[in-house]
Amino acid sequence: MSLITAVFLLLVMSALALYIVNISTVQNMTSVLDLEGSRAYHAARTGLEFGAYQSVAAGSCPPASVNVALPAANFADFTSVTVQCNQSLHTEGLTAKTYYQITATACNQPAAGVCPNPAPGANYVERQLQLSVINPP
Repeated sequence: MSLITAVFLLLVMSALALYIVNISTVQNMTSVLDLEGSRAYHAARTGLEFGAYQSVAAGSCPPASVNVALPAANFADFTSVTVQCNQSLHTEGLTAKTYYQITATACNQPAAGVCPNPAPGANYVERQLQLSVINPP
């Protein structure tokens, strides 16, 4: 009788240990993906700043799609951001204003250096941000 009880307790303890290891692994991956999401956000924000600077300082949008290289020391897997800009001219009274719609997309698995990746692998993280700029304000 004690042998059956011992085997049963051993099975229960093994199942509990397996469950704890599984939970620990999931929590670890969640924190890693959270950090990657933060890096993706800041990489996309950098792309927006680049597009806004180009639009206001140069007075025109960057070409249709630009890949901005980022330092790997600061952004880890996010080494490039794809920036797209559309511009349109609007007239308010006698003042002509240029409206820029800037979109920056950052991902940790770019396809040939371009985000978004149409066929991403496991642990793919992507962030896309948009910004509207009017010049002159």
